[in-house]
Amino acid sequence: MRLRSDVTRDGIERTPHRAFMRAMGLDDEAIARPMVGVVSMKGEVTPCNMTHGPQAEAAKEGVTRAGGTPREFTTISISDGIGMNHEGMKFSLVSREIIADSIEAVVHGHAYDGLIAFGGCDKTLPGAMMGLVRCNVPGVFLYGGSALPGRHAGKNVTVLDAYEAVGAVMTGALDESVLGEMERVCKPTFGACAGQFTANTMAMVSEVLGLTVPNSSMVPGVYSERLEIAKRAGAIAMEIIARGGPLPRELITRASLENAAAIVAATGGSTNAALHIPAIAHEAGIRFTVDDVAEVFARTPLIGDLRPGGRFLAKDVYDLGGVSIIIRELIAAGVLDGSTLTVTGRTLAEEHGAAPAPDGTVIRTAGDAIRPDGGLVVLKGNLAPSGALLKVAGLKSTLFEGTARVFDSEEDCAVAVRARAYAAGEVLVIRYEGPRGGPGMREMLGVTALIYGQQMGEKVALLTDGRFSGATRGMCIGHIAPEAAIGGPLALVETGDRIRIDGAARTLDLLVDEAEIARRRAEWTPKPTRHPAGLLAKYARLVGGAENGAVTHDGGAVWTNPAGEMGL
Repeated sequence: MRLRSDVTRDGIERTPHRAFMRAMGLDDEAIARPMVGVVSMKGEVTPCNMTHGPQAEAAKEGVTRAGGTPREFTTISISDGIGMNHEGMKFSLVSREIIADSIEAVVHGHAYDGLIAFGGCDKTLPGAMMGLVRCNVPGVFLYGGSALPGRHAGKNVTVLDAYEAVGAVMTGALDESVLGEMERVCKPTFGACAGQFTANTMAMVSEVLGLTVPNSSMVPGVYSERLEIAKRAGAIAMEIIARGGPLPRELITRASLENAAAIVAATGGSTNAALHIPAIAHEAGIRFTVDDVAEVFARTPLIGDLRPGGRFLAKDVYDLGGVSIIIRELIAAGVLDGSTLTVTGRTLAEEHGAAPAPDGTVIRTAGDAIRPDGGLVVLKGNLAPSGALLKVAGLKSTLFEGTARVFDSEEDCAVAVRARAYAAGEVLVIRYEGPRGGPGMREMLGVTALIYGQQMGEKVALLTDGRFSGATRGMCIGHIAPEAAIGGPLALVETGDRIRIDGAARTLDLLVDEAEIARRRAEWTPKPTRHPAGLLAKYARLVGGAENGAVTHDGGAVWTNPAGEMGL
């Protein structure tokens, strides 16, 4: 069997290459084996990825046992938790592209035969999956796992509770000493945030895309069970090399992408998935936009009562039997296509068909759904011609009409919210925070959590061309496209305008006369960027719209070297 890595070691001309390998401690036998990259984000940037070290070692052991030579490397991560509420958050979405790019560089630069790619926090999961699909080598994605929930006052708590408690302290509804207690208990272990926020949402997405070890996503990050999962991933990667497939782009199909959108809606998952699923599709050369996501959302029942819109956490799903329960129920209900493939070579239905039935509380049956049409909707109208996202899971009402109060940055809005200089019935508009305008499309969890903590929850709405965290709840509409920086309608809104949000009708409209809108458009001029140089300047020149996943390259192509010796 000819291997990709043969180009680095075969023949007299590769003598220097082999010398480099020997300098790393490899002998003849190890040099001759398939070379399998093992990439993680282990380090001290965020607790979300601090589970990766032992798991990466276990994955390497799995590769070695199965007859391969593992080659470990690392890539970056940005902590959304530490980057929140300041300029640092502008680097979060950008990091997704850096991760995919760096994986491509290492895998192709060293002609690795396979890849095991770990993810742990919000952008590392899609970034690792994008890199795997872009390289299209035999491989497996692995989630590092979520943290265990904390306990406070007899209840499970997460970092979201701490965010919202800050607002409660500002109003006097909560004593600051209680906030201090919560700070110390809300995230008691390594691992990603414990709710159905972006990390756990994208972990479930990896399951139905078939990219990961089946039913592994809900295992807590600190459980030793994850070491066996990682060893199995190493063995699976070697099996794929031996049989020649299925390769990542064989797993990423329109059917599996629809499955991905469905599991997000069925669990009330993160709105960020509507960015990441199209971006993963883009790597496979499939056009799958927010409109495709919306179509799936509309037909998918919400069956997971999971935070932030619901009551339960990732560990509760694990205790019941894992994500397989959800997958099996959705396949039985005709919501998921069970014929799509997984890394094992078996179908989704074959891998998850023996799962137990839903318990009726944490996970309901499709016939007893919390909502008939999913936990997320895509809104369109004259304020969002290309779409916007609203998480309806947990909302008491999906209809809101109010008066706009406009801010041209997150910071300006945060100042007003901290001062409580806003009123019930208002629509807070934060613009120029889109992929290009930010640049970087920041998350607004700090603002939304303060609003909830101030007991203003659904009394106001918030609109932005930026993003919301998977932990955000309330009448919050993000990803508005086209964004303000390129002259989208959001740039034309003025304080005092009336705005109508209708989640049931899936509409978002500026209630201003068309002639007045045309006059404003004629007078509008772009704002100068605050980042004329460096990474964010490069990103702003390359990045596309949120409706297509905020991607930075043309996508879909399979690279070959000039001699055509290996299909990379």
